[in-house]
Amino acid sequence: MFRIHVERVLEKDIESVFEAISDHARYARFPGVSKSLLIEEGSDEKNGTGALRIIGAGRLELTERITRFERPNRMHYQIEKSSPFGVQHTKGEIVLKPEGEQTRVTWVSEGHVQVPLLGGVMDRLAERSFSRAFNSLLKSIERL
Repeated sequence: MFRIHVERVLEKDIESVFEAISDHARYARFPGVSKSLLIEEGSDEKNGTGALRIIGAGRLELTERITRFERPNRMHYQIEKSSPFGVQHTKGEIVLKPEGEQTRVTWVSEGHVQVPLLGGVMDRLAERSFSRAFNSLLKSIERL
């Protein structure tokens, strides 16, 4: 099982950070993201609960559904489909808390890479690579 936990304080206000994180169609502006599409709009707002997005990074492609959306503090998501390997995703959440003029972002993702015999190795690889990717994305948001 992989467990990714990234926590960072950004020099940005909470509304700006939440908008950047929740604007799925514009993820391609971040380093390492080669594809970002909003496939279905959410029920409460465009990027909100129920929205379906595809995020690609090289050969990796994740189809994710937004399962909880509470502007500007919380967004949960579930990986519904992935390629080139399957992922059993059990938790995906992003929590934002204001700290004065700054914003604390806590990003947690948990699951299991479904590759026979290599799943455990792939889980450890996923932890390292996704932690780096999440940190890189947050650094990019701070520069926006």
